[in-house]
Amino acid sequence: MAGQNSKNLRRGFPLVKERDAQALEDERAYLREVDSRPSLIGRWRGYWRLTGPGWLQSAITLGAGTAGSTILAGAAFGYKLLWVNPLAMFLGVVVFAAIGRQTLLTHARPYDVFRKRLHPALALFWGLAVFVSSVVWQFPQYSLGTSVLRDILSVTGLSVPRLPIVLVLLVASTAVCWSYGRGSRRALRTFEHLLKYMLFFMVGAFFLVVVKTGVDFKALLGGLFGFHVPGTKEGVSLVLGQLGAAVGVNMTFLFPYTLLARGWGREHLRLKNFDLGVSMFLPFVLATSFVTIACANTLYARGIQVRGAVDAAHALEPLIGLTLGRIVFSLGVLSMCFTTMVLEMLICGLVLSEMLGFELHGRAYKVSTMLANIGALGAFAALPFWVPVATSSLNLIMIPAAYLGFFLLHNLKSYLGEDVVRGPKAALWNAFLILAIVVVAAGAAAKILSFF
Repeated sequence: MAGQNSKNLRRGFPLVKERDAQALEDERAYLREVDSRPSLIGRWRGYWRLTGPGWLQSAITLGAGTAGSTILAGAAFGYKLLWVNPLAMFLGVVVFAAIGRQTLLTHARPYDVFRKRLHPALALFWGLAVFVSSVVWQFPQYSLGTSVLRDILSVTGLSVPRLPIVLVLLVASTAVCWSYGRGSRRALRTFEHLLKYMLFFMVGAFFLVVVKTGVDFKALLGGLFGFHVPGTKEGVSLVLGQLGAAVGVNMTFLFPYTLLARGWGREHLRLKNFDLGVSMFLPFVLATSFVTIACANTLYARGIQVRGAVDAAHALEPLIGLTLGRIVFSLGVLSMCFTTMVLEMLICGLVLSEMLGFELHGRAYKVSTMLANIGALGAFAALPFWVPVATSSLNLIMIPAAYLGFFLLHNLKSYLGEDVVRGPKAALWNAFLILAIVVVAAGAAAKILSFF
């Protein structure tokens, strides 16, 4: 058993208040009943009510980087780059399935596992990469979030300086982050449900545009299976940006700790896979595909170059007109940026608490979450719309080491014991994990070479 090989590892993680023991046991009994249902649909319906960690990953990945890179992909290349996001997220989900399996079987804190089972230097590199990327990611969130909120206000005739808007975003995101960190189970579930509704709103708006403008199915198939790679430096950077925005190195840290915070264990293995599929993979692929198709049908077809949020809002013009389209588009992007702001703060608090050894909920934790908001300075620089894309591609430089670490742990018998996967299933899983590592490593190499 995995637990017998992890006795010297720290376990559990009190992100929120300790779960009531009876409530957790009731959940386990419910899962046993769901797992025994003969109907696949019946099991899925049972799992749906317990989804949550996957929505957190969707919320953080559907931020400024995804919005910027996907809109630019549709506006500049039409349907041709539709293949990038599904492939990137599929490989990401494979890695996350391995991460989740390790976490649920051992209940060990991943940072401690990296330090004791792999190497302290690798744990330090991973932690620093997570922290730095979370701070860097706040720059485009504040930049794009401030721009779209100003655009919403400008539609009503108000011209508001950037500083008051930044302060509102800062106060609001801090209030949500701190209450989430010390709140009850109900607060945790409420926040996760809010993320669901925000994602549904954004996906629904662009889905309606796709319905209104139609789909070129021949171009759709070509975009999904043609694996087109642009021949220009800017085009390659865009592809790297999409790959980097799909799964970030900070997500590899957040996911296992949210599983620990919810008290999930061995009984939740099937639920974990369902959650990754319907809460992480499906929303991301649907949202990015609808955005790409909508922008291809409108911006690309009309030759509109995207330099800012107002240009991108033309994608909604066929559905509700440009004025209302600007409001709906900006609200959707704002919701994406805001949820990512909150989660980047949360990640900074989590990773620094693990690296420096302080407890959550105290002054040190609050200060560590606020370090992410150095990125608020991004709102005062005239950052072009493509800056989130560049930030996403830089993420590729940081993530290969994290993927490699979890791949090694996935096959480490001294860590997982008899729970190490064997046989044909192990060969298939390792093949996909290696493919994921190769893809992000190749992207990182290409990005590094582009600096010279």
